[in-house]
Amino acid sequence: MTGPGTVAVLGATGIVGRAALDLLRRLGVTDLRAGARDPERLRLVAAETGARAVPADADDPASLAAFCEGARLVLNCAGPSYLLLDRVARAALGAGADYVDVSGDGPAHRLLGGSDLLEGGRVAVLSAGMLPGLANLVPAHLGGDDLSGARLRVYAGGIERFSPAAAGDLVLSVDGADGTGGDHWYGEALAAWRGGRRVPRALSAEQDTEVPYFPGRVTVMPYLTADCERLARSAGLASLEWFNVFTGPQLRPALGRLRGHVSRDPAALAAAVEQVRAAGELDLGHNNPYYLMAFTLTTPEVTRTAVLRTPSSFRLTAATAVLAARSVLDGAVPPGLHFADEVLDPGPTLHGARRLGTLPLLDVHDHDGGDHALPIEEGSL
Repeated sequence: MTGPGTVAVLGATGIVGRAALDLLRRLGVTDLRAGARDPERLRLVAAETGARAVPADADDPASLAAFCEGARLVLNCAGPSYLLLDRVARAALGAGADYVDVSGDGPAHRLLGGSDLLEGGRVAVLSAGMLPGLANLVPAHLGGDDLSGARLRVYAGGIERFSPAAAGDLVLSVDGADGTGGDHWYGEALAAWRGGRRVPRALSAEQDTEVPYFPGRVTVMPYLTADCERLARSAGLASLEWFNVFTGPQLRPALGRLRGHVSRDPAALAAAVEQVRAAGELDLGHNNPYYLMAFTLTTPEVTRTAVLRTPSSFRLTAATAVLAARSVLDGAVPPGLHFADEVLDPGPTLHGARRLGTLPLLDVHDHDGGDHALPIEEGSL
């Protein structure tokens, strides 16, 4: 049953926001408001989706407040999160709306924690995208509620077009990959979770190698995000190793040149983002885009792997966000501030993404022996 009121989607002209409008309609949400900076592009998106266009600029507090006014729920698909932080959340909650963010992540959570804006029964759900939201649900889908003592290894990557926000997150993830990175507020390259703590420089990057389930030769970059660390701590994992996988011949050297040399100066960061986007475009070429995540969970009883493959990580992010929004509208999420993986049910969320057509491959299988399977050729799954 559709919740009352308007769902306002900020960032509606981006890949994720545009997909979210379509998917919300498929979930029965028809009272939609679309917001973005570019009025002409916004008008076209609104005409295609049946949403009401309301120009909105996240850098303009008055514009943002007007966009949120009267909404039942605000879904933020704009980014990048490291620049927006809690700005959109505060505008939405201040207008009396519930809030769902495809990113948000730890910094926004810390800024919103204890805020009086969450009084009165308001709900805020952060990290409701593919990474980390959906990804953090997969281990429980594999191993159930009790993961204490389990070991988890993840490979994630593919070839697809980068949005500016996604390229920015990738640039930050390789910064300090020489082991000398600074503040680690987003995560730490080469680190792993072992024995109840983050262990710096526990792993190493590898070039021209093979990894399970990815075709061909790849580069792998270990990266322990803050959300991976949160998952490992809350689930009681004995170890967690996460590897970003880069398959394109242009992207690999581009990231290598940036490694350890990314300035936090906005102009320098913007230039690095454009380098990543240009390399991604060259790699994509005539290849079919895809994003793949392979999770292998090892317990004393079994070693089990889940392989998720999507033609678009952006549409899968949108699907996760709208499923979270639907849960909030239905009253299934309690009041307060949450990460998506804390309040979404793993099985129904994964299968909901499949029903929405954004996760065509979800394969779960046990291993006869050992922790790792041999690589599977592209198209054989």
